[in-house]
Amino acid sequence: MPFNDYFRNKRVLVTGDTGFKGSWLCFWLKRLGADVHGLALEPHTDPSNFQVLQLDKDIDHHTVDVRDAASVESVVSRIKPAAVFHLAAQALVRRSYRVPLETLETNFMGTAYLLQAIKELDYSAGNPCSVVIITSDKCYHNREIYYGYREEDPMGGHDVYSMSKGTVELLVASWRRSFFSPSKWLDHGVSLASVRAGNVIGGGDWAEDRILVDCIKALACEQAIGVRNPRAVRPWQHVLEPLSGYLQLASEMGTAHGDQPELMSAYNFGPGRDSERPVEDLVESAVRYWGSGSWDHTADPNAVHEATYLKLCTDKAWHLLGWRPAWDFEACMKHTVSWYKRAYACGFDSPSMREMTLAQIEEYTGDAGKQHLRWTQAP
Repeated sequence: MPFNDYFRNKRVLVTGDTGFKGSWLCFWLKRLGADVHGLALEPHTDPSNFQVLQLDKDIDHHTVDVRDAASVESVVSRIKPAAVFHLAAQALVRRSYRVPLETLETNFMGTAYLLQAIKELDYSAGNPCSVVIITSDKCYHNREIYYGYREEDPMGGHDVYSMSKGTVELLVASWRRSFFSPSKWLDHGVSLASVRAGNVIGGGDWAEDRILVDCIKALACEQAIGVRNPRAVRPWQHVLEPLSGYLQLASEMGTAHGDQPELMSAYNFGPGRDSERPVEDLVESAVRYWGSGSWDHTADPNAVHEATYLKLCTDKAWHLLGWRPAWDFEACMKHTVSWYKRAYACGFDSPSMREMTLAQIEEYTGDAGKQHLRWTQAP
């Protein structure tokens, strides 16, 4: 079994389970045999991947705003999870300009409330917990340079969203030093790490201000795709790529029993260099796999700041976890567009889309296994 069958019968909490990445993670965890619990607001898009996959029938979902400290503590204390994946966030750069305080309250204080709730529980070496806090590649101070940022590079943020993710990284690092020190793991039993990824695409995302989502919506309506910044370069990756890294990290922290303190730190998860492509490459690939369509450059002189270039160095994930991406750019685009084509063709039929989603997870796992990635191998 993937991840050494670590998640079977374990209670796992996924915050942000109604979101794009959270819904894929919950669906995968159920296939791994986990007892999955979710904590988030109601889905904010229509359609939503959470609803299309009928995850409310698979997991124990709690409708909670992470800004509500008492509710967060109540849910966490009732579940007492063996693993936590924190994805609940205000995740859109342009929205952060409209709701800066909500962005800060959700991303920073929401994380703090979750960590405090975990701190209040009586975890120990005999009853441990692995906690993975998901932030973003935008947490770094972006100098628009052509090499990947490493985990020790300074945090920053031109906009409120990026700044909020940088401060969450500082929060996690200080919380680990103050309360969950790796050197004292035998006393507290909590393994705490943060992970950074960006430009994640895949079937089931319908959020605003996402270029691939804009592509699919336009193609489905037989309209030209509007592209604001076609020359901006991004490291595109399928949603299963970083999720495999998050799952592997949690499973290895959970089985290390404090013997590998270096695991409890920050990690980048990104694609290979083949996937560092300008936006126009992604748009043209979407048109090609859809089978028809066109796009226009629709520059907005009043648009908010958007980075031209941003990439991550994933050397640490490779050396400590044996992790690397399994799909190149073309595989990523093929699977993403095929998911959406099936969704529109079947009218978002849940059984059909659950079958499609499971098939893509199995194909991804199989391709990773052929490349002998450590999370697919027996110990």
